[in-house]
Amino acid sequence: MNPEDYVQQKAAASGSSFYYAFLFLPRDRRAAITAFYAFCREVDDVVDEMVDPGVAATKLAWWLGEIASAFAGQPNHPVMKALMPHVPVYGIEARHLHAVVQGCQMDLEQTRYLDYPNLQRYCHLVAGVVGEVAARIFGQTSEATTEYAHRLGLAFQLTNIIRDVGEDALRGRIYLPVNELQQFDVKAHEILSRTHSDRFVALMKFQAARARSLYAEAFALLPAQDQRTQKPGLMMASIYRTLLDEIERDDFQVLHQRISLTPLRKFWLAWKVQALGRV
Repeated sequence: MNPEDYVQQKAAASGSSFYYAFLFLPRDRRAAITAFYAFCREVDDVVDEMVDPGVAATKLAWWLGEIASAFAGQPNHPVMKALMPHVPVYGIEARHLHAVVQGCQMDLEQTRYLDYPNLQRYCHLVAGVVGEVAARIFGQTSEATTEYAHRLGLAFQLTNIIRDVGEDALRGRIYLPVNELQQFDVKAHEILSRTHSDRFVALMKFQAARARSLYAEAFALLPAQDQRTQKPGLMMASIYRTLLDEIERDDFQVLHQRISLTPLRKFWLAWKVQALGRV
């Protein structure tokens, strides 16, 4: 299997909402974002599929070495072989890839976040920087679009956190800030034991309102000159905001199930943004 086929399979197998937005891109940009997304999936899988934290840490260290080798002209992994031809074209830097690995390293070292600013730092590494690279690949022309991308990435990650509370609890992780659990009188052991309550719903409504506010802030930050080029990000925003609506409509029943949209619905939402040019 050649590197391009490898990253295509990696991206498609994830079933991510991102994949549906990629479908509408020109071939070269689609190849670039698919390779970059496959890199993010490879690194993220090190933590998500972790059995031994020591082994996971070793694998992440290997990825840091692989990034250095690739930027020195000697990529070894098929993901890096597929990605490197696009690096100079779209201004992708080693620091972008380092940030993704660093965010995953935080998952090995930290299972709680004391407050929202601490959580924001994590979200910036695993999602904000990803949004920054994606914006470049999509065709960013204004520097101001970077701040839009950071804000939108944060909104995506908070939506993921809301969706995955139950799955994360099974791994012993709680991303919801500790001081906000205290604010709503939700105990950590209730999250870990996946106990649904009115207090939990109130906490999650608070989280959802914050995410919606971030989507609105991101849209307001997007310069008019880049609204057309950044359509893929707006497609993802449409899908993620609809997912958030579904989760809230289901009374935040996220502790024992993963609420998701069907592939057909994701494609329909993406197509609507492509056709109408707005969320």
